Amino acid sequence: MTQTTPTLAHLLHQRYGHDRGAPGLPPGLPLNPVLDKLLDHRSVRHFSDRPLPEGTVEALVAAAQSAPSSSNLQTWSVVAVQSQASRDRLAALTGPQRHLSQAPLVLAWLADLSRIERLAQAQGREPEGLHYLDTFLMAVIDAALAAQNAVVAAESLGLGTVYLGALRNQPEAVAEVLGTPAHVFPIFGLVIGHPDPQRPAAIKPRLPQPTVLHYERYRAPASHTEEVGDYDAVLRAFQASQDLPAADWSRQVVDRLLTPDDLKGRHRLVEALHGAGFQLK
Repeated sequence: MTQTTPTLAHLLHQRYGHDRGAPGLPPGLPLNPVLDKLLDHRSVRHFSDRPLPEGTVEALVAAAQSAPSSSNLQTWSVVAVQSQASRDRLAALTGPQRHLSQAPLVLAWLADLSRIERLAQAQGREPEGLHYLDTFLMAVIDAALAAQNAVVAAESLGLGTVYLGALRNQPEAVAEVLGTPAHVFPIFGLVIGHPDPQRPAAIKPRLPQPTVLHYERYRAPASHTEEVGDYDAVLRAFQASQDLPAADWSRQVVDRLLTPDDLKGRHRLVEALHGAGFQLK
């Protein structure tokens, strides 16, 4: 059977749920392999037990280190968690989320200011800039840029991925699993493996592009309809196709942030950061 190559229009239709929310790109714009993979991204939560090819971790980290780094400070590290025991512990701490136990690899991305601190100590100096919020934020941004490079690299190898923000639900316990020292903090995880062909993931539609794209200056919408368009209906259709509970996106996002308890433990993130040695002036 000949496999049909997806067109740019088809991928945009999937990404936005219909053509009205898609950007008005020229119909002749070529679809290259990079754009194909980016538009075809989907979060995978069901994995087979196939092991990863030898050298996969090193290739993904090389791709990650090819991402930009603010001032070349390289303020991130990553822990490759491969043992079943450690993945099971992380799975229990984050939900539980069973796909951590299924997939052969979890990459735990870290904001890591300890490296520069050790370098400064070896030089007999004290860099005060390490203790400011912007420096920590820079480490988080650099880690996110690096991780997204790893996602694209993994998908180019035919692997599936899903991010794991729940590492921040119980950061102290996660730090024990990862063995991180002071001035290192787990930001998020990335689960990687071969997708289970029996339970394929689908592309989740996003907000209409006019909702998030502003030209020259930010323009606040005049109404709820202008804010989200028909995205609530689009997402409900997606939920129905995936046998998921139906809920309007506009209500879900508010519910997710309604009370401190809805943050699932992350309301005490500042406390956890202080406990890990971050002063954050």
